[in-house]
Amino acid sequence: MVEVYFLDTSALVKKYMTETGSTWVETLTDAGSVNKIILARVTWVETLSAFTRLHRENRINLNVLTQIINVFKSDWERQFQIVEVEKSDYEKAGELLKKHPLRAYDSIQLACALKIYSAFTRIAPQLFTFVSADDRLINAAQAEEMQIENPNNHS
Repeated sequence: MVEVYFLDTSALVKKYMTETGSTWVETLTDAGSVNKIILARVTWVETLSAFTRLHRENRINLNVLTQIINVFKSDWERQFQIVEVEKSDYEKAGELLKKHPLRAYDSIQLACALKIYSAFTRIAPQLFTFVSADDRLINAAQAEEMQIENPNNHS
């Protein structure tokens, strides 16, 4: 059975940069797997921000940055299902900020995930998992009754 994973940026970056949880995320997102990977449109900007920050901090050189961005762009176009951010998502994100100690983009990520999750609650909620390496976001998603995974818990 196909499982659906909604990854926020903190989880997705692990696919491209070696850190705790990278192997688990690589397996989860492998193009050959039957898993469906869903990302919010804002993940594009957040991920590029993470990569370019690593370059500015001299943790990766320009060649590595270019290679990572090219692979990410290819995956984005071919492998991931992208959720558009709509007006109602921004409104939901504002509500989530009142309930949980989240950063702005994290509330948008969670609002988009909840939009997709609502479709699964009627069918098979156990097939949908929210994935983040951010403890505040994980706690908020769990409080919103989603099944969660933190890649940092996987070596």
